Amino acid sequence: MHTLTAAPSSVVLAGDLLDWATLKTNQIGALIKLVVGVMVLAAVAMAYWRTKSWVATLVAFLLGALVLWGISNLPSLQSKVGSEIEDTASAVVQVPGPGPDDLRAQL
Repeated sequence: MHTLTAAPSSVVLAGDLLDWATLKTNQIGALIKLVVGVMVLAAVAMAYWRTKSWVATLVAFLLGALVLWGISNLPSLQSKVGSEIEDTASAVVQVPGPGPDDLRAQL
C-alpha cells in the first residue's frame, strides 16, 4: 500500500501521488458499487415484505439490476451520450430569414 508520508530527505514524485489517487478512486468506486448493491437488495426485500407479491419483487429486482448496470457501465454510457450530442451538432439546418438590414427597413 502506498503512503504519502515520507522522510524529510526523500522526494515524493508526482507519479506516486497519481498512483495513490488512482488507487483511492478505484477503492471509492468499488465501495459505491457495494453500497448500491446492498441498497438494491434491501429494496427488493422491502418490496416483497410490503406487498407479498412476486411481480412487485421481480420489478424491484429488475429496476435494481438496471441501476447497478448503469453504475457499472457509466464510462461507456458517458461516451455514447457524448458521441450522440456531437453527431447531431454537425448536421445543423440553417433556415433563411430576414437579415438585420431587412429588420431596420421595417422600422
